[in-house]
Amino acid sequence: MIPPCGDPADPARGSTKPALARDLPLPDAHLRETLHSSQELFKGKFLHAFRDQVVLPDGQMASREYVVHPGAVVVIPMDTDDQGQVRLVLERQFRYPVGQVMVEFPAGKLDAGESVLACAQRELLEETGYRATEWARAGVMHPVIAYSTESIEVWFARGLVAGDRALDDGEFLDVFSAHPQELSQWCFDGTVTDAKTLTCVLWLQNVLSGAWTLDWQTPP
Repeated sequence: MIPPCGDPADPARGSTKPALARDLPLPDAHLRETLHSSQELFKGKFLHAFRDQVVLPDGQMASREYVVHPGAVVVIPMDTDDQGQVRLVLERQFRYPVGQVMVEFPAGKLDAGESVLACAQRELLEETGYRATEWARAGVMHPVIAYSTESIEVWFARGLVAGDRALDDGEFLDVFSAHPQELSQWCFDGTVTDAKTLTCVLWLQNVLSGAWTLDWQTPP
């Protein structure tokens, strides 16, 4: 909390006037880095890389290389089995940079001008063939804060209705289901190492236990 500022005209008396934002110190000024110059390194179809020179809190200069990302969503699709227990829709997909088939929740990047909910609905349908009648936004994560602007919004989906997938050209993945307890065990034993899916499991455990609540909506 920033302490109240005195009136410059009468320092001894103080003032009830609110200080202007420009007169207040920036929060965490002792930690902040400020941009000095920026150089574009690479611009591809998906990623945009820069090298910036920044001024550190102590006045020294440093270099920061990072990737600008359009943002993404991840969906936690929840269904029930014949016994009424929760089952989750998951995917297995080969991820070239790490050279592994990864177990993940459905996810994808935002298209230009696309709303986050529309992206979540599109990715769920395209990758799994499911539509959902109810949706709830959980929160946001920043998976690679050291070198990317990427943020991923977490959405829950329920009331699933099966349909046909519409995978992108060159996209290959398996769709399967598992109970929350199975997924938690895979996170524990290292079967699941995908950061967004690990974060989703944290959300899932707290939502299913009742510790965290969601605002469900039925979009048109």
